[in-house]
Amino acid sequence: MLSRTANELYWMARHIERAENTARMLDITSQLALLPYRQMEPGQSWAAPWAIPLITTGIATDFYARHPVLSPENVLDFLVCDASNPSSIAACINAARESGRAVRGSISQEMYEDLNLTWLELQHYTLERVLSQGPSDFFDWVKRRSHLFRGATFGTMLRDEGYSFIRMGTFLERADNTARIVDVKYYTLLPSLDDVGGAVDYYQWSALLRSVSAFEAYRKIYRDTITPVRVAELLILREDMPRSLHACMGEMYEILKGLSDAGTREPERLAGEIHAQLHYGRTEQIFATGLHEYLMAFLDKTSQLAQEITDHFLVPVQR
Repeated sequence: MLSRTANELYWMARHIERAENTARMLDITSQLALLPYRQMEPGQSWAAPWAIPLITTGIATDFYARHPVLSPENVLDFLVCDASNPSSIAACINAARESGRAVRGSISQEMYEDLNLTWLELQHYTLERVLSQGPSDFFDWVKRRSHLFRGATFGTMLRDEGYSFIRMGTFLERADNTARIVDVKYYTLLPSLDDVGGAVDYYQWSALLRSVSAFEAYRKIYRDTITPVRVAELLILREDMPRSLHACMGEMYEILKGLSDAGTREPERLAGEIHAQLHYGRTEQIFATGLHEYLMAFLDKTSQLAQEITDHFLVPVQR
């Protein structure tokens, strides 16, 4: 497969997944904004709820360059409608459609029609409409469109190299998002140490689980009170949880094993190393190391993996 075609398929999948993840993050933010959050001592600062999606995506500096005031309306405008922000839902869906157009002959008709319809419907979602109808309805629409695209991909695309690059982009983007959302919750949302195990703590962890479609899975597996240790185990180490780090990196390793040859072994080796650490890891070791430190190390490794994939398989285009 031509590297440029592989590049467009990979980024098409990443942008669709990123749009869905942004919708999930904004949905949990709108719920958590109704709960109390931590107030620090004079001279210290902490993240207000609507700053959470900016911190998670690493674009707080860009936001404040355009919007001096932090407000729900400004954050929604920046992360939903602002096409000049590469991480916004509008920009991601537009980029995914453009990638689909560039490789029209490498994807199925149903996949392209789904991308095109999503883009057309998005043109009717102004900030005023999102706010008037309720942001949660819009976020549900984004998630449904992403699910439809994945369903069309799974049900209609030939299992060739192109399909592998689409899956690769999806799982790498998903792993990155899961790690960021767990890290942000653990360090920025809890109001005070007195609330650990309390009602606020419970609803925050519940909202986090719902944001990654893991609430029902948690109840089925643990059947008990929601605790940080078990949430971390579910979203980091459980191989049977679709959005866990373990599951995503397991998929990445298997995909790269199928794509690699003698000249492209480094991405496979690195993916195998990350997967092995998750496969044999234990929650006790994670918390002994520090959850934040563990997740930051994981994000560093996935960033390195993404660069290796670009260097060995894709056209090095700035994204």
